[in-house]
Amino acid sequence: MSLTLIVTRNAPDRFHGFLASCMLEVAPGVFVGTHMTRAVRERVWKVMQDWIGLLPEDGGLALLWSDEQAPSGLGMRMLGWPKKELVDQEGMWLTFGQLTQQHNIEELEALARIDEEI
Repeated sequence: MSLTLIVTRNAPDRFHGFLASCMLEVAPGVFVGTHMTRAVRERVWKVMQDWIGLLPEDGGLALLWSDEQAPSGLGMRMLGWPKKELVDQEGMWLTFGQLTQQHNIEELEALARIDEEI
């Protein structure tokens, strides 16, 4: 058994009601289960997957739990938002995202060159 955390974003009340019935809501949209077994965690997540069609475009859930076999010792699952790609890089979770127009490519390349010179 391990600590389990579910963070919701713009999820309908149905999600909050169900999660509050089996976990403690420690902050708005943040649910914690202190002694949740893997089987219970999987059943809770199955319900969340069944309801994914009810999430709005900017809604989502993140499930996190302690897992010694996972990168950084952290097991993760995501539904909906945030639309990030998680990458295992040498035993550590990294977030991968595309560069947008907000990123200044020349500035990023200059910063990369500075690191190489040091």
